[in-house]
Amino acid sequence: MSTPRSVKAEPVRSGTDRPPLKILFIAAECAPFIKVGGLADVVGSLPLALKELGHDVRVIMPRYRPIDGKHFGLKRVDRFIEVPAGTDTRTTEIVESTFSGVPTYFVWDERFFGRDRVYGEPDEVMAFTFFSRAAIEFIHTLDWTPDVIHAHDWHTGCALAQLALRERRDPKLKSIATVFTIHNLLYQGLSGDALWQFAGFTDRPRRISGEPPGRVNWLARGIAHADVVNTVSPTYAAEILTPEMGNGLDGLLSQRRGQVSGILNGLDYAEWNPATDTRLAATYTAATLKRRSINKRAVQDQLGLKRKPRTPLIGLVTRLYDQKGLDLIVAAADRLFERDVQLVVLGSGDEKYHTALAELKARYPGRVGLEHNFNERLARLIYGGSDLFLMPSHFEPCGLGQLIAMRYGSVPVVRATGGLADTVIDAGRAPNRGTGFVFKPATAVGLLGALDRALAAYQEPDRWTAIQRRGLAADFSWQVSAQQYVALYQAAMKAHRK
Repeated sequence: MSTPRSVKAEPVRSGTDRPPLKILFIAAECAPFIKVGGLADVVGSLPLALKELGHDVRVIMPRYRPIDGKHFGLKRVDRFIEVPAGTDTRTTEIVESTFSGVPTYFVWDERFFGRDRVYGEPDEVMAFTFFSRAAIEFIHTLDWTPDVIHAHDWHTGCALAQLALRERRDPKLKSIATVFTIHNLLYQGLSGDALWQFAGFTDRPRRISGEPPGRVNWLARGIAHADVVNTVSPTYAAEILTPEMGNGLDGLLSQRRGQVSGILNGLDYAEWNPATDTRLAATYTAATLKRRSINKRAVQDQLGLKRKPRTPLIGLVTRLYDQKGLDLIVAAADRLFERDVQLVVLGSGDEKYHTALAELKARYPGRVGLEHNFNERLARLIYGGSDLFLMPSHFEPCGLGQLIAMRYGSVPVVRATGGLADTVIDAGRAPNRGTGFVFKPATAVGLLGALDRALAAYQEPDRWTAIQRRGLAADFSWQVSAQQYVALYQAAMKAHRK
């Protein structure tokens, strides 16, 4: 099933024959409670947009030690559940809170979540297997049954496997439709066969495509057992069906081709608004874009660049890894600085890129700014002060940086992959609709070609301003995405009834 951005689902209104949907999100992280990556933004924002459409949405997630219970109003309400865990049963507490009217439930277990980080522990696959089981057991304690469970990434694959195992004999579960969202196919939740008993399976289920012999693959199980599967952009949904981008699961995904779709993540336009953003040196609108020069000067001053108002400033706010195309930037760097440009980079990651960027800064004093410690105000200044925003990713399921850049009038230069291909319109190919510059070959030559086209446009102020204004006017709000998710939930319910 293909779900393009044009699919619409109307808000629920009183007096209509469409009742509001009851939707339970199951996820490993959720902003503002805790955030490691983009998953938290989706789980923190999409339920609010769905609630605005009139739907009844709730969230369940682990209660990690770093979550500030006092700040977020977490309440202990004397609610405990018995969670089978292999041959044992663990008594687990459910803590509750509400964020912007969305009830949020937290699974607290000292053994699995009394830790200081969300990911990276040696037993994390077991921990999220336990969380998945707890989420399903928790449903039995509610006088509320979801129409749809919306599960996210490998951390929740066991929950969908449990539903498939139990739904036929469990009247509380049998009517629940399921949606499984893949945020990044690279991470799959692999573990040894011994985990099956811990997960509640007396016998190992039949191995499925993409699951190595003697291993559990929770991402594959989520894909196999969900009523419908989606990922976070239409292009990424097509890419993961190929051997090159499928990370070993292209066969399984191809088997479900008719139930795999792509819906772009949204952007919170209230949070990301250059007209009201107090962390900018100067706020502005589409009518006052010249005020961006104040932010540009602030970036140059903070990162030790020469004050050159007419020199194009290229910005990156990114993790410094191969996936993000840092290899292309390093390979192109010396040829790039044959042009009159400045470059600022905010981000950390692979040590080889820390070293390469430091060497670049030494070779081109006053032209390269570098900060490895993330700083929210500096990030906002880069979005609000850079002329171009660079995202040459090798793959990018959706991407948030290009959406923020367009919202802030920094013209994106991106590689045509995933959500970058779906959100940035090349100004060369579509002069009257373009919002940035796009290249396809994952090479330094391809990157430089796109930058040269962007730099040529920068020398034409009227053309450049028009590109900026089209980016500011683009609508990638969560309201658009939420309408598409409602249509997807309805498709899942229809598929579940068959």
